[in-house]
Amino acid sequence: MTDNKEMVEIKDKKSWDEALENEPWVAPLVDIYETADEYYLTANMPGVSKENVKIKLEEGFLVIMGRVNVDEAKNRKYVLNEIEEGNFYRRFKISESIDEQKIDAKLENGVLNIKLPKHERVKPKSIEIK
Repeated sequence: MTDNKEMVEIKDKKSWDEALENEPWVAPLVDIYETADEYYLTANMPGVSKENVKIKLEEGFLVIMGRVNVDEAKNRKYVLNEIEEGNFYRRFKISESIDEQKIDAKLENGVLNIKLPKHERVKPKSIEIK
């Protein structure tokens, strides 16, 4: 028989698939901008730790997910509750101009920063006149 502590730990370790089906999900606020060499995606994901972020490429889409402790948020005694509770999920169609092998991501202070480098073939080039 397991004690309550073990039950809480097991409950907290739900798989990503179980969480997608059974927990609330919200879209994080995102900025996307570009330079000559890269696109940058910045997503606000407050309360998400590095261990609870999942980024994947599937079928031409970039998927970002971040998990928070949904049960803890539900059990708070709110005086004011304006922030939508839930895990974070967002999906973006990416073009073939992205070099998928060089995508880089960092999470700092609840902000996920993803660098999406452009393939050399789509970067602007100057042509010298002879």
